[in-house]
Amino acid sequence: MGKLDKMIAWLRSNPKDFTFEEMKSLLEALEFKMSNQGKTSGSRVRFIKDGVPIILHKPHPRKELLEYQVKQIIETLEGENLI
Repeated sequence: MGKLDKMIAWLRSNPKDFTFEEMKSLLEALEFKMSNQGKTSGSRVRFIKDGVPIILHKPHPRKELLEYQVKQIIETLEGENLI
């Protein structure tokens, strides 16, 4: 099992300590492109692949994503058959 497979398996387990940086690495490995357009985007970051958008807010001051964010990303990726 490769690094990407392990990360996907961990994501599917609904971890409570999945960080924004780990999610960024996973989405980039799945060939999503990060877009943080404009000075007013603030902590909002968009990842896009083949017209499929995933929008996240960088967590602060914590590093971990919230549980609902992880669930939404899992649903989106599974719905598009990307994981």
